[in-house]
This record gives sequence, C-alpha cells and structure tokens, in this order.
Amino acid sequence: MILAGGALPKNIFWQVSGGVGVAIGTTVVFEGVILAEKAINLNTGATVNGRLLAQTEVTLIMNTVT
Repeated sequence: MILAGGALPKNIFWQVSGGVGVAIGTTVVFEGVILAEKAINLNTGATVNGRLLAQTEVTLIMNTVT
C-alpha cells in the first residue's frame, strides 16, 4: 500500500465486520487503522504503520507495529 498526496496512516480507517476477522499476510506492509468486529491476526514478519483495534483479540507473531 502506498500513501500519496500527503495522506497519513492515522487518517486511513479500515472497518471490518462479520466473517472470522482480519488476516494480514506474511511480510506485508500495512498502513492505517483497522477497526475489526472480530480478531486481527498478523502473520510472521508483517509490518503495520497505524493501529489495530479489535473487539476480541489481536495476534502478533514477530511483527512491527508503529
């Protein structure tokens, strides 16, 4: 994901409801704030520049969150 035109990760919101939650793949670089009804899972090596807010759980495995 590439933010352009002065966009900031803190101003990008991803709202997810239903299903089993959110899964961020291995070595993915994610920008923004995730608001999830269910779990948020980051696979090994994924990087987040933003926030991860879930009603159930956030699972991190060797990740960087800024």
